[in-house]
Amino acid sequence: MSDSQFTINNAALCIVHCALIASSFFFFALRSSAQNVAGGTLHGNFELDAQYYRPDSLIGEPAVPQKMLENSFVNFIYQNNDFSAGLRYESYLDPLLGYDPRYTGSGIAYRYLRFNKDGLDVTAGNFYEQFGSGLVFRTYQSFALGYDNSMDGIRVKYNPAPGVYLKGVIGNERSFWTEGSGIVRGIDGEANINQLFKARADKPTNWIVGGSFVSKYQVAQSPTYILPQNVGAGAVRINFTSGGWDIYAEQAMKANDPSADNNYIYQNGYATYFTATYSEPGFGANFGFHRLDNMSFRSDRAAVTTNLLINYLPALTKDHTYLLLNIYPYATQPEGEEGMQGEVFFNLKPASPFGGKYGTDITLNFSVINSINKQVTDTIGDYTSNPFKIGNEVYFQDFNAEVTKKLSKKVKLIFTYAYVIYNKDVIQGTPGYGIIYSNIAIAELSWKINSKKNLRTELQNLYTKEDQQSWAVLLAELTFVPHWFVAAFDEYNYGNDIADQRIHYYTGQLGYTKNTNRITIGYGRQRAGILCVGGVCRNVPASDGITLSMTSSF
Repeated sequence: MSDSQFTINNAALCIVHCALIASSFFFFALRSSAQNVAGGTLHGNFELDAQYYRPDSLIGEPAVPQKMLENSFVNFIYQNNDFSAGLRYESYLDPLLGYDPRYTGSGIAYRYLRFNKDGLDVTAGNFYEQFGSGLVFRTYQSFALGYDNSMDGIRVKYNPAPGVYLKGVIGNERSFWTEGSGIVRGIDGEANINQLFKARADKPTNWIVGGSFVSKYQVAQSPTYILPQNVGAGAVRINFTSGGWDIYAEQAMKANDPSADNNYIYQNGYATYFTATYSEPGFGANFGFHRLDNMSFRSDRAAVTTNLLINYLPALTKDHTYLLLNIYPYATQPEGEEGMQGEVFFNLKPASPFGGKYGTDITLNFSVINSINKQVTDTIGDYTSNPFKIGNEVYFQDFNAEVTKKLSKKVKLIFTYAYVIYNKDVIQGTPGYGIIYSNIAIAELSWKINSKKNLRTELQNLYTKEDQQSWAVLLAELTFVPHWFVAAFDEYNYGNDIADQRIHYYTGQLGYTKNTNRITIGYGRQRAGILCVGGVCRNVPASDGITLSMTSSF
């Protein structure tokens, strides 16, 4: 048998194997949107992502001896009046490239029992929760990022009076297939003033105030450092809404917490987060500011990357969807950053001087992130920092403008321009690369051919003199309502100074959707890079091969 025949046969086996894994879930999901079980209802969802990897030395793909890798999960949730229970079965055999290999294996990774009645809500087992914006506590799961820090313990939520909300949590965080050694404990309280006091029930202005306290306990076992075993963090917040205004502010402080993140210094942590939004028909604006100083907070002081994080530090950069706008995404720097973001949206009405026949939408967005001001005070790295003085080093800047114009009843054009400054040394932790300056221009055209067919095309270009130099993307996607779509794109590193690295990263996909079921199969190359969602990131290595994705809910 030739190598090419062997490759084709293995690819076919990949498709058959993945289809068998998923077929039982699809069959179950197609039968009903929810199943009646023992007087209650059973519902859930499942997802499978698999790839057969084709060796491709040209793009620097890591070796994959298994040939095929897959990530999958299925959720089951049972509800019966005031009682509910759930579990999630996960399988990583082995994890897709870019996911932590410590996920390797299969098993029940999430399970809980929950009772909710008369304002009292008690959960035993795994749960996700957030206090305020997350500055001192947030547990959540992102399958795309390979991120999960769910708590395993007890959560109690109580609503003793209208407008008063109390929460208490205690437990350990998930660390792949085990749990972190640190114990996390927290309380949160919130009061809606307009609901709490009848005299304010019909007032147009609403005030919500809240506060949180979280502590972690971890045994100190270090021959070098005298480490605190209990570390506390607290936050206060306020939310004001009136008419088109929505203003939110939160301030947090964390006690000294020597860890691998801050090189074991004895320094308190601080975080300030502020957002203001105004909207009315045809116009909207928002502004955000945050300052982070030594705010990494983990239940294990030795953990790194995204493992065992207790808190979440909201990003102040726009989440982009286009390929080239995500070549240089920003990762939040918890040890110190100060930044702001502003965005304005306005609609030029139809028949106005610049609106044209169908009107025009314009969005302008700008974000900038800098270092914080620091003055080192001793040999172990402790420092002072002036909160009213911004650091000199630029970490990230992103100015982008988007214009959406309907040219006819069937044709719509979106034009986007962005200028991005990216400090690769800081964001990726790779000293010696310096700062990257890039200009990105994108034109997207959508054509509604008829009631059943829609064609969408994208032409993207990124120009830079640094890093891998310039890129171009050409994409076409044809949708056949309501079930089918086919797409193809080529991401081409045409400006690379090294001729052998002027590579085409081509991809083709075919997808089918019916009700809540969706299946996508594709073939192509994926460039190496960083995937970020909300400032949380993971590295994605280069790969080449057949991909299969299935999702369903029931």
